[in-house]
Amino acid sequence: MSGDAIRIEGLTKTYAGSAGQAPKTALDSVDLTIPAGSVFGLLGPNGAGKSTLINILAGLVVKTAGRVEIWGFDQDRNPRQSRAAIGVMPQELNIDPFFTPRDALEVQAGLYGVPRARRRTDQILRLIGLQDKAGAYARTLSGGMRRRLLLGKALVHWPQVLVLDEPTAGVDIELRQMLWTNIRALNDQGMTIILTTHYLEEAQQMCDEIAIIDHGKVIVRDSTASILQKMEAKTLSVRPAAPVGPLNLPEGVTREDRQDGTLAFSYPRSRVSAGQILGVLAAAGVQIDDLSTAEPDLEDAFLALTASG
Repeated sequence: MSGDAIRIEGLTKTYAGSAGQAPKTALDSVDLTIPAGSVFGLLGPNGAGKSTLINILAGLVVKTAGRVEIWGFDQDRNPRQSRAAIGVMPQELNIDPFFTPRDALEVQAGLYGVPRARRRTDQILRLIGLQDKAGAYARTLSGGMRRRLLLGKALVHWPQVLVLDEPTAGVDIELRQMLWTNIRALNDQGMTIILTTHYLEEAQQMCDEIAIIDHGKVIVRDSTASILQKMEAKTLSVRPAAPVGPLNLPEGVTREDRQDGTLAFSYPRSRVSAGQILGVLAAAGVQIDDLSTAEPDLEDAFLALTASG
């Protein structure tokens, strides 16, 4: 499919307040499109509205207002088709402890109405690395294996859109790498991936495009590269051979003297170059033993964009 896998217009969700409390708006007129075939990051602070949005996409929460379209199917007019187009790997480990992985996948496939002849249970078990545990009770699986089983359950109907809610939270590096290898393979096959994560380095490496939600509103939605390009601050770190006194730095440049003797100069890259700072150091007779520059990363962008909250 070309175009958008997800199209959201004016999506609002207001929860009624308990006794004596005002209603809470979790999503406030959200407009968002997610391209088909992309790996899309949905980021935001805790309580920003990410989980509410995901639960609405999954059909678990009823929206207050707005329109949601999944893979071309309107959620209100075509609820079964839109629900069949999406699979969700939740953050919570909601697995029946007395089911084996094979049983869990078969039951989940039955709930989605997948005919036995079209089920991919063995293929999914291999994909998530649980073929050797196919007959073991879920209660005997490690936490990492249970998380992989959640991924398998989200894939039983082979959806066009896969939502991953904090998929690597609390897992070790080896499992994280395995999950991302599998997710890249699914994306290479054309599956659209929507990712929420608190590991911003992970989002920076994986996501083609990103939306950041704060206080129920989308505050930025752009390609990952474009978001990073808009960040002005850059850092030049210099290790001088001897202590350095006051410097006449260009306007906009700040200096930090670190405990290890390194000098860190932050500067707006659109107005100041690293060469200008090095020129000031050379004019002051500073001998440099080592230097490096650092570009802003997604964590810097995230903190800058959500700082007002």
